[in-house]
Amino acid sequence: MTYCIVDDDAVSRRMLQSIIEQSELGEVVGMAGGGVEGKERILELSPDVVLVDLLMPDQDGIETILQLKQEGFQGKFVMISQIENKEMIGKAYRAGIEFYIHKPINRIEVEAVLGKVVEQWKITRYLSEIKQSLAKLDSLHPEPVASRRKEGAREIMQHILMDMGVISESGSRDMTEIIEFLIHHHKSETLPPLKELYEVAAKAHKPVGSDMDKEGKAVEQRIRRTVYAALTNLANIGLTDYSNPKFEHYAPLYFDFQDVRLAMRDMDDERTLEKRKVNIKKFLQVFYLETLNKLREA
Repeated sequence: MTYCIVDDDAVSRRMLQSIIEQSELGEVVGMAGGGVEGKERILELSPDVVLVDLLMPDQDGIETILQLKQEGFQGKFVMISQIENKEMIGKAYRAGIEFYIHKPINRIEVEAVLGKVVEQWKITRYLSEIKQSLAKLDSLHPEPVASRRKEGAREIMQHILMDMGVISESGSRDMTEIIEFLIHHHKSETLPPLKELYEVAAKAHKPVGSDMDKEGKAVEQRIRRTVYAALTNLANIGLTDYSNPKFEHYAPLYFDFQDVRLAMRDMDDERTLEKRKVNIKKFLQVFYLETLNKLREA
């Protein structure tokens, strides 16, 4: 992830660069001491995130952001300032900033704020990649419209889970409850916090009065085991037949392919398969979007 820092205070620029790079939040590809210079640097470098000071002698941060947006810049903005005026801060948010960092610079605050920005950036990237992959796959393997109309969300999900070999896993039921809830009650294509989703599945199968925190953790473990089982099954399919349609479709879409390759390597070397960390949020995000995509085409 790349950053550009625009601040007339050289000390602040160096501090922010040091925090970003030492905390491994990304790479600072450019810096500028004013809004006019900063605008040119940003358009030249096209960083993922711009950290911009609110008050600068030549051009303030809000004006810089508005000009960049007019030029078509698509990156994210984080405002930096010691100003506490609510009206000014509100104006900055309306201009398009994502978060606000207070001066004097504090390492903990910078790490926390930029950590959230990184997470949002990853989700946006995942969504874009998923939509592109689904659109490409659908154009290559179109299903008859008549057959799609007969399928509801549950049938679509069961077909996907069956393809990945996890339809009988207990976590599959939890994931089906979660996706059905999102389809009927959630307006956005991005997911709410995982803890809320685990509680959705817990409430679907437990009576009122149950310890939701405990049940939510049980749901998390079931889903984690199911996602891991899907990774293992797909890696096994890929090892046997790399061109298998199920492997080609699901492995790069639902998992980071690096993890799939490592699982395949362990199997090929006849080693005990290492218990790898799985990205539950990505799996559920893709599962949700693929189900929505098939429903919309029905």
